[in-house]
Amino acid sequence: MRKIEVVPYQENWRNLYHTEEQLLRNVLGEQLSQIHHIGSTSIPRMMAKPIIDILIEVNNIDKVDSFNHIFIKIGYEPKGENGIKNRRYFQKGGNDRTHHVHIFPAGHSEVTRHLAFRDYLIAHPTEAKRYEELKRKLASQYIHNPNLYSEGKNELVKELDKKAKKWYE
Repeated sequence: MRKIEVVPYQENWRNLYHTEEQLLRNVLGEQLSQIHHIGSTSIPRMMAKPIIDILIEVNNIDKVDSFNHIFIKIGYEPKGENGIKNRRYFQKGGNDRTHHVHIFPAGHSEVTRHLAFRDYLIAHPTEAKRYEELKRKLASQYIHNPNLYSEGKNELVKELDKKAKKWYE
């Protein structure tokens, strides 16, 4: 059973990202256009679930499926679109997840949304604190229920997404 845990910021999250970035660059080769560290572990000093979120832009999303066997060899579980059209999603670590990889075609609107959200929280520490406090509360409330944890964040995430989009433009 998965356990939702929000922990203090860890300096090694950046190193874990860079290590995985190199591995993923080697897997995708010429298909890779851009790669980004996203999610709460990419925001300095923010408490987060200790899962490194990686966003990759590729030249051709349809070709990503041909790499599934390599992703499996390096510990990832391919999840297909997993609810978002034109995305390929991968998880590493089973119930004790260590990494999430979100792959989109270069220039996809979800790429901009994720980068705007990250950069907005970095530039607005008060908003980052609000988000962190909500996540801590929800993690203690729904320690074994990831769906309710995510649903609980939904309203604030939408609000921050709107502010981030306006700020990013």
